[in-house]
Amino acid sequence: MLNIIQADERERVVERKEVPLFENDAFREAVINAFVHNKWVSGNEPMITVFSDRIEILSRGSLAPEQTMEGFFAGESVPVNRKLSEILLQLHISEKTGRGVPKITQRYGKEAYEFRENSIVVTIPFNWINVMGDKVGDKRSDKVGDKNAESFLNHTQARILAEIRNNPNITKPRLAEILKLGKTTIDKGIAVLKKYGYIERIGSNKSGYWKVLK
Repeated sequence: MLNIIQADERERVVERKEVPLFENDAFREAVINAFVHNKWVSGNEPMITVFSDRIEILSRGSLAPEQTMEGFFAGESVPVNRKLSEILLQLHISEKTGRGVPKITQRYGKEAYEFRENSIVVTIPFNWINVMGDKVGDKRSDKVGDKNAESFLNHTQARILAEIRNNPNITKPRLAEILKLGKTTIDKGIAVLKKYGYIERIGSNKSGYWKVLK
């Protein structure tokens, strides 16, 4: 439903060109891989986060013990959950093991993957014909209970909120490291999230955690 078809009428002569918002096959493979390689034993499920310019598909855990980085990008499939992988194959949800990563990197490059300490994130960028800026994101709702308030967060604030949702125990230095942002930017983003009722700090800075309110 999210992957809208856009009409590209730039330099139109006879017929318009229809352009999807993102590569659906790559997105599908990323989601399937997130389920097959997720560390379900930890009790956490994969997470899909939609931003104004991209989708991030996060799976918990890291590469399988028998897997190497070279083999991973080469498409040598070593599922973390072998039985689940077999079930998806039998149901024809997954057509062939090992094809997902090469399909994604062929379309978006190896930089589509980010390997974090306890998770792997695949980023599927949006192909907006009309480039969307962050101006709309600078507007904010003063109503804490507004269901659409999150759409008024700018790009940086939305990324900070997503990381806090993913890990309520995350620290500001870790946020700065993951998002590759300065301390001042992180502080300002968190201040906005607290002001508009998105998050609340429970406990001290050292031993406390973030509580996501909405």
